[in-house]
Amino acid sequence: MSGTVLPPKSDINWQEVASPQSYADASPNVFNEFVQETLALTRRLFIQLARRPSTLVAGIIQPVMWLVLFGALFQNAPKGIFGNTTNYGQFLSAGVIVFTAFAGALNAGLPVMFDREFGFLNRLLVAPLASRFSIVLASAIFIISQSLIQAAVIVTAAAFLGAGVPDLAGLGVITLIVFLLALGVTAISLGLAFALPGHIELIAVIFVSNLPLLFASTALAPLSFMPGWLQVVAALNPLSYAIEPIRYLYVHKDWSLNSVVMQAFWGDVTFGSALLVLFGFAVVALLSIQPRLRQSLA
Repeated sequence: MSGTVLPPKSDINWQEVASPQSYADASPNVFNEFVQETLALTRRLFIQLARRPSTLVAGIIQPVMWLVLFGALFQNAPKGIFGNTTNYGQFLSAGVIVFTAFAGALNAGLPVMFDREFGFLNRLLVAPLASRFSIVLASAIFIISQSLIQAAVIVTAAAFLGAGVPDLAGLGVITLIVFLLALGVTAISLGLAFALPGHIELIAVIFVSNLPLLFASTALAPLSFMPGWLQVVAALNPLSYAIEPIRYLYVHKDWSLNSVVMQAFWGDVTFGSALLVLFGFAVVALLSIQPRLRQSLA
C-alpha cells in the first residue's frame, strides 16, 4: 500500500503556500537594514548626549570663551597686523571654528573605545547585523553632526562679537569645510580606537596632538608671524587649509575658487586647492583605516 508522505503539519507554512509572491517580495533588503541599523545606533549616541549634555555644552562654552578672551587680549593690536581683518576677533573666528571641529572629531573614538571596554561592542559584533560598518558610520554621523552644531553656535557668537557673518554661499562653504575636516579626523580617531589597547592610550594621543597641531597652524597668527621652520610645518598642517578659506570668507565678500587664501613656502594656495587638500585628506584617512576596520569587525 503506497501513498503520499506529507511533512509534519508544523513544518508547512500555509501562508507561504497560499501567497508565494508576497513572501518572495519580502526577502530582506540589505541596504534598508543597513540604514535602519545605522540610524538606530546614531539615535543611541544622541540619547546618551541628551542624558549627559555636558560634553556638548563644554564644547560650545570653551570656544566662545576663546573668542571673548583672545579678542579682548588683542583688541588694541595695530590695524593691519593680522592682515585685512578689522579686529582680532574676526581673524580668530576661523581658527576657533576649525579647531573646535578638529578637537571634537579627535574624540570620536572614545565612545567606541568605551563600548569595547564595557562589552557592548562585543554584543554588537555577535548581533545579526546587515553590516558591522554601521557601528563606525553611526559614530561618524554623530560626531560630524555635533561638529556642525558647534560651528553654527561659534559663527553666531562671532557675529555678536563684531566679526560679521559670511553670505549664504559662504556659510555653505564653511559647512563643507567643517564636514571634510571632521570626516577625516573622525576616521583617524575611529581607526585608533580599534588599534590602541585602551582608552588611556587614546586620550594620551589626543592630549599630545591637540595643542601642537593648534599652534602649528594659522589659527592664532598668520604665516608671516612665524619663523621659517614653523611656516613650513603650518603649510603642511591640514588645519591651515580649513582655517584660511573660512578666514577669507569673513574678510572678502567677493570670493571665487581662484582666490588666493594662503601664501605657502612653495607658492600661492587658492580657495579651490585648499578644498581639494581637505577632500584628499578625508579620502586618505578613510582608505587608511579600511584594513584595520575589516580586521576588527570581521
